[in-house]
Amino acid sequence: MNEAQIRARRLARERERRARVRRARLTALAALLAVGLLATAIAIAATGGGAKNKVGSQTTAARATARHHQPTVGASSHKLSIPHSTSIKSPPTPATGKPGTATVPVLMYHVINPPPAGAPFPGLYVPAGEFAAQMAALKAAGWHAVTLDQLEAYWTRGVPLGPGKPIVLSFDNGYASQYENALPILKRLGWVGNENIQLTGLPPSQGGLTDAQVRGLIAAGWELDTQGISHADLITLDSAQLQYQVATARKILQKRYDVPVNWFCYPSGHYDATVIAAVKAAGFVGSTTVIPGWASPSEDPYRLPRLRVLGGTSPSALLEQIAGAQTDAEPPSSYGGAGTA
Repeated sequence: MNEAQIRARRLARERERRARVRRARLTALAALLAVGLLATAIAIAATGGGAKNKVGSQTTAARATARHHQPTVGASSHKLSIPHSTSIKSPPTPATGKPGTATVPVLMYHVINPPPAGAPFPGLYVPAGEFAAQMAALKAAGWHAVTLDQLEAYWTRGVPLGPGKPIVLSFDNGYASQYENALPILKRLGWVGNENIQLTGLPPSQGGLTDAQVRGLIAAGWELDTQGISHADLITLDSAQLQYQVATARKILQKRYDVPVNWFCYPSGHYDATVIAAVKAAGFVGSTTVIPGWASPSEDPYRLPRLRVLGGTSPSALLEQIAGAQTDAEPPSSYGGAGTA
């Protein structure tokens, strides 16, 4: 092959290489144009006919994101400082305007500690480990804790009670163990309780809540309610004494802690028509008893039943106790929430 032929072959190979480069560039350009057209179509759909679907997806994502007797106590009590941090609260959910109809269980606890030797009512003591196991079982079964004020808002204005099955956790008398032991357990679950405090008769030296501890419960989102001034047997009192135990107790707590105190808890479950009239006159929206059952909007709000939780109750036994006391409970969807806790 002479030199002229060699040059001709080289030129031919160079022309072929340049043609391949041009074809590759044209292919890439066509792909970029196709991607641009697709992006434009998606943008048009998002701002036009696809807007509805976009809103629906955002709403779904947002929803997914939002998901007695008085026992004797020990002689010592440890004062704890008020937590500096408070629970992060979600924006209030608007009411539907249609009152809720579902029944809700209200549990009753007293001392969250083992019973001391010689305790006259050892059943009213629930050790912290036992309480933690019970709360874990409730959580696993789809329950979540709400307050009585939230329950009343659901019953009267249709304000949803959140995802899952609502349950109220009430704590009577005002024992320091409710702050020291129950509060940390409920905080880990993101739950709150209802404190039915009595103003006297349980000083810190006898295991009663300190002022700082009461403020700590409120700061953690607990609701403060009352059993009156001294846990007196209300049906034995005259008019002035009854007013002192009921109306004065509410005024003192409202002024001291700047909270509504909307619910009364009958000491030892004793009440009659006169007591109920005094509770109503004091401005309470309702009262709780020791009668077993689920609380219902169809019954007298001043006679709401509760379920007493005694020491030695296993998690499975507690779930059975709740289910056994159910009276016309509605399915979870009727509580105004979505999904489970």
